[in-house]
Amino acid sequence: MTTPAELRAKFSGVVAFPITPFKADLSLDLAGLRHNLTQLMQHPVCAVVAAGGTGELYSLTPSEHTAVVETTVEVIAGRAPVIAGVGFNQSLAVEMAQTAAQAGADGILAFPPYYPQADTEGLLAYYEAIGKATDLGLLIYSRDWANFSPAQVAGLATRIPTLVAWKDGQADIRRYQMIINHVGDRLYWIGGAGDDMVPGYYSLGIRTYTSSIATVAPKLSLKLHEVAAAGRGEELNRLMSELVVPLYALRARRKGYEVSAMKTLMDMAGLRGGPVRPPLVEVRPEEREELKAILEKWQPYL
Repeated sequence: MTTPAELRAKFSGVVAFPITPFKADLSLDLAGLRHNLTQLMQHPVCAVVAAGGTGELYSLTPSEHTAVVETTVEVIAGRAPVIAGVGFNQSLAVEMAQTAAQAGADGILAFPPYYPQADTEGLLAYYEAIGKATDLGLLIYSRDWANFSPAQVAGLATRIPTLVAWKDGQADIRRYQMIINHVGDRLYWIGGAGDDMVPGYYSLGIRTYTSSIATVAPKLSLKLHEVAAAGRGEELNRLMSELVVPLYALRARRKGYEVSAMKTLMDMAGLRGGPVRPPLVEVRPEEREELKAILEKWQPYL
């Protein structure tokens, strides 16, 4: 078993967020997942998240979630930590965490609970229960309504011994800076709102970020890390403006495009994307042409 300290020590660079491929009838495509992960692992990502947000966690049944984690663990085969996304409600999240641990996962990524108006004490209890469910290192994913103050993050770090890292999904650099300043090195800080936020995150000293681009073009994700970590600002700005911002501008047009756009790009690149499950929506036909143009610019990194 990977201890929380061992998991934390492996964070540096790009954490890949693979999609979960589906067949035309929306059933799980495990063969496609194996193919995608085999291609991904030709590149030195520092960790892989099974059934994360890009992996449509909230569309999966518990048995499908288990199958995705098991398949990911099997294909990765110890070459990088596998971190399993969990969420929904406390009971399901605990059950999913324990099942993932049994399947060989190296860590747990806790998504926000189903209830968006939860009181702080209830949120603390939710995350604490997930932390106690296994001996694995826990990452909390701050996104959507799970938006914490510096004091709340410090409280979580105190109450959850296995909490090793914080994944920011708010893209609020000012608040994240205050949280980091308040909590210090008790937690490992991860940039988790997207590849387009690399300049902002790395300006805070962060050196690990979660990438959905890695599902299609891992070389590009790794290049962003390399250039940002080295402080090559002019080169980073060029990469962002030419290769990253156009994708994120398209993704921002409709809710759910952060998944469907990536799946469409994967299909175009010869990987296994497939459709998204409702309530997510597919990209429009005219937007497919825009994605083709983006992929063409990515050719040096494919």
